Order: sequence, then C-alpha cells, then structure tokens
Amino acid sequence: MKTVLVTGGSGFIGRYVTSELLEHGYAVRVMDALVEQVHGDAPEKQEGVSDVIYADVRDKAAVLRAIDGIDGIIHLAAEVGVGQSMYEIARYVGANDLGTAVLLEAMLGKDIKKIVVASSMSVYGEGLYADNAGRRFDTIRRKPAEMKSKQWEPLSPDGDWLTPLATDEQKPVELASIYALTKYVQERQVLLYGDAYGVDAVALRLFNVFGAGQALSNPYTGVLANFASRLMNGQSPTIFEDGQQKRDFVHVKDVARAFRLALEKPRAAGHVFNIGSGNAYTIAQVAGLLADAMGLPHLQPEILNKARSGDIRHCFADITKARELLGFEPQHRLENSLGPFVDWVTSQVAPDRGPQMQKELLERGLVS
Repeated sequence: MKTVLVTGGSGFIGRYVTSELLEHGYAVRVMDALVEQVHGDAPEKQEGVSDVIYADVRDKAAVLRAIDGIDGIIHLAAEVGVGQSMYEIARYVGANDLGTAVLLEAMLGKDIKKIVVASSMSVYGEGLYADNAGRRFDTIRRKPAEMKSKQWEPLSPDGDWLTPLATDEQKPVELASIYALTKYVQERQVLLYGDAYGVDAVALRLFNVFGAGQALSNPYTGVLANFASRLMNGQSPTIFEDGQQKRDFVHVKDVARAFRLALEKPRAAGHVFNIGSGNAYTIAQVAGLLADAMGLPHLQPEILNKARSGDIRHCFADITKARELLGFEPQHRLENSLGPFVDWVTSQVAPDRGPQMQKELLERGLVS
C-alpha cells in the first residue's frame, strides 16, 4: 500500500496520523473541511503535506477527486462532542453518517484495498461492571431520577453496588448520546461495506485522546484541552457530577501508531478494536495532575455536582485484542506525558469557552 487518503487529516488526530504515515514511507493525501469550531480562522500548515483537498466529505465530487489513485483510506472526518450532539443533531448525523455514506458510495468500483474508520468509546455507553458475586453486567444504564438525586454510581437491577471493570469489545453497545449513535453508524457502515465488497475494513474505538495540538477553543471535546483553557485563564477546571467518574486517556502518538498498524496488519480486517492506554483515571485526578504540571496547584477543580445529558459514569479500555492482533502497545502514560502538553498549551492563546458550553446545555435542559 503506497498512497493513503486521510479524511479529517488537518485535525488534531489527523495531523499525527499523517506524520506517522509519512515517517513510514507512505504518500499521503489529506481531505479536510476545516470546521471553524475546531480549526479557528487560520489553520496551521502541515509540514510535509502538499497534497490537500479542502472540502466537506459530503461533497461527492470532491470525494471522487480525493480518492483518485488512492490505495487505502483512514477516515477521521467527523463532528466530535457528546454534549453538542444532543441539540445540533442534524449537524452531527449529516457530517458523520451521511459523510461516511458519501465516501463509501464514491469508493464503489475503485481499487481501494483498505479503509480504517475512527469510532469511539462512547458507543459502549456505560462500561463493564461486576457485583460482589463476580457477575458481569454489560448493559447498565443510569436512570434520570437517580442522576437528579445525585446518585452518580450505577446500580445493578437488584439495587446492588457495582465495581467498574475494563471494557472489552465483547460488551454490547449501549448508545447514550447522538454522538455515540453517529459513531456506531459510521463503524457499521464501513464494516458492512468491507464485507460486501471484499475491502479490508477496520474500526478503532478511540478512548480519550490527548496531546499537543488539541483544539483549545472547542469546549465540547478534549477533557484535558478544556481544563487547560480554564487554567490558562486563571480559572479552576469545572467537572460535572462529583469528579470520581473514570476514563482512559491515550496519547495521540499512540493513537496514530494504532491507525498505521490497523492499515498494515492483514489480520485486522473485519475487526473492531479498543484503542486506549489500558489505565483508568478519575476526572478529578486528571484535573489535579494538569494543574500541578502547569504550576497552578491552587486552582483545584470546581465540582459542579450536576449531571450532563448523554454522559456515562465509568468506561476504560481493555486493549488485549489490539495487543494480540495489531501488536499495539501504548508508549505514553498520562502522568509521564503532561510536560510536552503543558509546554505546547502555554505557547497558545487559550480562550475559555467552558461557560458558553454550560450555558448552551442549561438552556436546552441538558444539565440537571
């Protein structure tokens, strides 16, 4: 495989994927719509990338130009963010699901050997849990009444306390937001297409990706970027619920390598993979680590004790399958990788748009 199209290739993850491919001898073409919420009004040039098509993936004529002469595709183009997806529904469904449909339809009859799509851990909804007897619960969902009464931890159907477990790919999906729905539709479209047309197709369910280059101006995605924007403006990070919800944070360089491995490994075809660090961190712990790394330990997180519609309590990755079939091994732990992230953050202008995000969610009744 020689030439790869990266849709969304000018975005945060896309830039790292593009660099990873170039470093390993691939020719790369980038397609990106340069959405202002993510890129601002003056996107940076990408070093080493000269073959760029600036267009929306829903523009079939542009997509046909983009896939001409391409051997493989990494499909990253998507709107990202749980909260915003709950009220900008047409925007998310259009960009993510219709966009993927247009791309796949354009591929018909082309000699494209492989496609790898970016999915999301959000498709799981709540992660895996077990009760004190060791019984596994994989379809847990919190009830609105429990959330309103500040009962943050999910309970078993019998009302018993549960312990969160690392989530593997065998867990059924449990879609808790419009964003999650669109990501699941994206991955299913790609895998169904691959099966029908004999194209190697792979879906990577990304957990919380972090690293230098995140969109500090976009309050709907990137927990660390949102926290950094607050801290840079002398404000405490704000956290929904009680801050004890657990997530898996995976470095963007590890994610980029996972995409390359998925492109290269024949055994990956037809599979869905978790791409995370394999470690669990509470959101309050992450806020504290970042404040310390930025030399602002006095700016401890503000715990809102409010629930946001579409949020889940705990979800962190079991990456056994990616290790076994892709040879994927994370190299950058969160606690050892905040230095370069902070160096980059402190060189940026970081507008704090967190209050705007909270206001928009409150006005629509999506916070309780």
